[in-house]
Amino acid sequence: MNVTGVDFTIVPITDFERSKKFYGDVLNLEESKQWGEMPAQEFETGNLTIAIMQPEAFGQKFSPNVFPIALHVDDVAAARTELEGKGVDFPADTIDSGVCHMAFFGDPDGNGLMLHSRYAD
Repeated sequence: MNVTGVDFTIVPITDFERSKKFYGDVLNLEESKQWGEMPAQEFETGNLTIAIMQPEAFGQKFSPNVFPIALHVDDVAAARTELEGKGVDFPADTIDSGVCHMAFFGDPDGNGLMLHSRYAD
């Protein structure tokens, strides 16, 4: 076996329409494929597809992903300000790790997300 990449990641949700608006309108991600008539929708980030999925419709139990998906942005401060203006809550200050800036937040279902920008090698 030779794994050559990651095609997509699934984010569990409880309200399909609310989550579609959050990932499409608030995060401004490009909407891609919906899984037929099922409550699942793909969004493009440039290098990774994020698929939101209502697990109960697929016979699974909802449980949020607590470890964040790091969304690359050029300027964490500017992106954070934009999202705060749209009502997104950031529970802590932006972190400067010495090589990158990180700002943690969550989607409406408590799935972990992060704005991330690496500025050093």
